[in-house]
Amino acid sequence: MTQSAGPDLNKGGCAAALTGPARQVHLAVLAAFAQTGQAPGRVELERIARAGGADPAAVLAELAERDVLAFGQAGEIRAAYPFSPSPTPIQVSWERGPVTYAMCAIDALGISAMLGRPVTITATEPGTGRVITVHDQARWDPPGAVVFAGATGGDCCHAADRTCGYINFFTSARAARTWARANPAVTGTVLRRAQALRRGVAEFGTFMRTGDGTGPPAGPDPM
Repeated sequence: MTQSAGPDLNKGGCAAALTGPARQVHLAVLAAFAQTGQAPGRVELERIARAGGADPAAVLAELAERDVLAFGQAGEIRAAYPFSPSPTPIQVSWERGPVTYAMCAIDALGISAMLGRPVTITATEPGTGRVITVHDQARWDPPGAVVFAGATGGDCCHAADRTCGYINFFTSARAARTWARANPAVTGTVLRRAQALRRGVAEFGTFMRTGDGTGPPAGPDPM
């Protein structure tokens, strides 16, 4: 395993650089996930873009280029960091909220700060299936659980393909290093609890805030 600082996560900066119409669509997608646990359909995304006076194709291309959303071949959302529209090994839930899935461990740790509410994370350790839980960010079970922040050496532009599948919870640093030695194509580093939390909060803590500091708009109905 090659030790490094882990993948360079900068989704917050990418979101801040969006044009107004693209940011409006982005916020609506996040709100939809937060309210329903599901992705809005492409027709709804195009409607929101048109309502903002923009060309839908240009807006969706911008969101993909900035990698704040990733789309499948049929045009459906396949990643809306920190949320995943399909099941992953990392489930996130909160009181009176939907069951959601995170794209990776760092994304999961940022959801509480992003939504401004306590969440429960339930994750399975790669290779063993052992369960790790995180309650309200502070209580980790087992207490020695860590995050391995890894990435492949490929030049794919999307975090969904390059890093997300390799940023996972492990029951211990030893378990993480054992997995990394068995997967030499993945490079990265072990993050202790405080390090991982700092990354998650820095990445997503203000992700749903608008320019005036207020919260996100109401999410669209999923299609």
